[in-house]
Amino acid sequence: MAYDLPVQVDRDRLPSFRYHPDPVSTGSVVVDEVDCVCCGERRAFVYAGPVYSVHDVRRVLCPWCIADGRAAEMFDAQFTDVFWRVPDDVGAEATEEVLRRTPGFSGWQQERWLHHCGDAAEFHGPVGATDLAELPDALVHLRSELASGPWSAADVALYLQALSRDGQPTGYLFRCRHCGTHLAYSDST
Repeated sequence: MAYDLPVQVDRDRLPSFRYHPDPVSTGSVVVDEVDCVCCGERRAFVYAGPVYSVHDVRRVLCPWCIADGRAAEMFDAQFTDVFWRVPDDVGAEATEEVLRRTPGFSGWQQERWLHHCGDAAEFHGPVGATDLAELPDALVHLRSELASGPWSAADVALYLQALSRDGQPTGYLFRCRHCGTHLAYSDST
């Protein structure tokens, strides 16, 4: 169903997320008219990412209820799994904000949030080989991560060339909020 207001007008009023600056462009928040099960408001946008909760609240939460923590509190929900290791120099407040007040994202396997400069990094979406060619710092980070595994340098190079934003394997791009360094990891099924 079409929403009465132009989408751009409402998008400009979306809540701001420190660790996920544009959840619409990453696909975590989508245009879809919904009555949010948390606040009861009819909204033009709905959260489409993962929800870790005993309640089935997929695609029925608005981004405003995620931003202010109401959805996490009402449904004892997290929007990113805590499976990933948080570095010791990252404060509990940043981790709490990523888990409970930031839209998560979907990947092929277990998603993980990257960190840099003692803080969680901003998530900027899926990327492929072409995207990474323009982000040498992210490519170095990804190459370093892959080099610690069992692959040869030639295998790593082939794998990196195969990365696809829309297929698999896929890279996931992050940016440090403090120094601007781009980071990435990848996965596939």
